[in-house]
Amino acid sequence: MKKILLLLAAIVLLSPAAFAQKTKVVIETNYGKIVLMLYDGTPKHRDNMISLIKKGFYDSTLFHRVITNFMIQGGDPDSKHAAAQAMLGEGDVGYRIPAEINDQYFHKRGAVGMARDANPEKASSGCQFYIVTGKKFIDRELDHAAARTGRTISPEQREVYKTIGGTAQLDGNYTVFGEVLEGMDVADKISLAPRNAADRPNENIVMTHVYLLKKKKHFLFF
Repeated sequence: MKKILLLLAAIVLLSPAAFAQKTKVVIETNYGKIVLMLYDGTPKHRDNMISLIKKGFYDSTLFHRVITNFMIQGGDPDSKHAAAQAMLGEGDVGYRIPAEINDQYFHKRGAVGMARDANPEKASSGCQFYIVTGKKFIDRELDHAAARTGRTISPEQREVYKTIGGTAQLDGNYTVFGEVLEGMDVADKISLAPRNAADRPNENIVMTHVYLLKKKKHFLFF
């Protein structure tokens, strides 16, 4: 019975309806389409991405770093039309976003987080983000991740990591500010792309168009 209750709680944690967020983002790629939901509980990160999207910033950038069973990363402005063997990942927009790390938002499979350098404030890159593909964990691995990060993993989150997967070792160190609503199969396909020693895909994986999903109008009839 306890396991069933934990699983039900885990489903609630995974349910987009549990958040009732307003901002949806569509990422069209040459591998397919991914739809994200941005959390209202991380407003600085949400508003920053909205601003960049409205400027067309992400169009033509690459998913320049992909690691199987871990994550896919993109948004480096230097990746636009970059040479085939160019090293990527250092491009930025000249500012950082203050950390908005919240234990409610964790690195479950499909989580969207912001990359960062080694700054002690854990402030995020102004533009580079990642999508968690992750792996399934066992309790011993979760205990090790909790000890390493100094973070308590709740029973409900444990159930998510054990049944759905994620990257628990990143919790508490990077801001999670959204999640995938549609297109995890596309993210998985990208994560499996052949890549070089720097984890850059051999074939460019392009964000051809990134845009905000318009809100549907609802009419009442009596």
